[in-house]
Amino acid sequence: MMNEIVSVRIQTKTLDGYFISKKPIAKRYLDLIVSCLAIILTLPFLIFWAVFIKGVSPGPIFFKQTRIGRGGKLFTCYKFRTMHPNCDTKDHRNYLCKLINCKESDSEKGIPMTKIEDQSKIIPFGGLIRSLGLDELPQLFNVIKGEMSLVGPRPAIPYEVNEYSLWHKQRLDATPGLTGLWQVSGKNKLSFKEMIRLDLQYVQQQSIWLDIWIILKTPQAVLVQAMEHIILKLKRSGQRRSTK
Repeated sequence: MMNEIVSVRIQTKTLDGYFISKKPIAKRYLDLIVSCLAIILTLPFLIFWAVFIKGVSPGPIFFKQTRIGRGGKLFTCYKFRTMHPNCDTKDHRNYLCKLINCKESDSEKGIPMTKIEDQSKIIPFGGLIRSLGLDELPQLFNVIKGEMSLVGPRPAIPYEVNEYSLWHKQRLDATPGLTGLWQVSGKNKLSFKEMIRLDLQYVQQQSIWLDIWIILKTPQAVLVQAMEHIILKLKRSGQRRSTK
């Protein structure tokens, strides 16, 4: 991990020319006001989920991971833990590398960014919480600290950035967000390169009005994703019964 972080720092030093956009003051005010309100409104759930995690799985309540922020700056990203402790990230790393390096053709836009979920690694109800995005609520504190925004590209992992082409790294010109243009435009149905193009579109067009539009679109996108997760679980359950 240390070698990956050092590598990211070296690579991002060459990208100063891309980091030209200014961070709007209105965006920061929106982040602070909405984040504080969201923490207050979701406080009962935050407490309930923290207690639930401790009850069903030994280990920490929060999952902490080094991520890459605006301009290549490193920060610690917070999530509710939805997997058992000390799970190997090798499978995720290999899968992400495959998504990033997938070759496009005229008839193929790339591999959809469907999450790989090993059910043996996920705590009870962890998959549903992830599909609803509720595991990411602790990132509201990242928003308050200024490391993240409510809206922006998703925060990248160091080993992910090490696989980026130069044009991919332009997405680091925006503060990473809890939600974004990719999340409300299809998310897991889109390929990695489609995600990057949406991120770059956001970087070029970002405004307070675009942020508000994305925030208002997010609940619908989350509900669709949750319904797809439930339908998939029911299909898998039916398949298991039919094979018995």
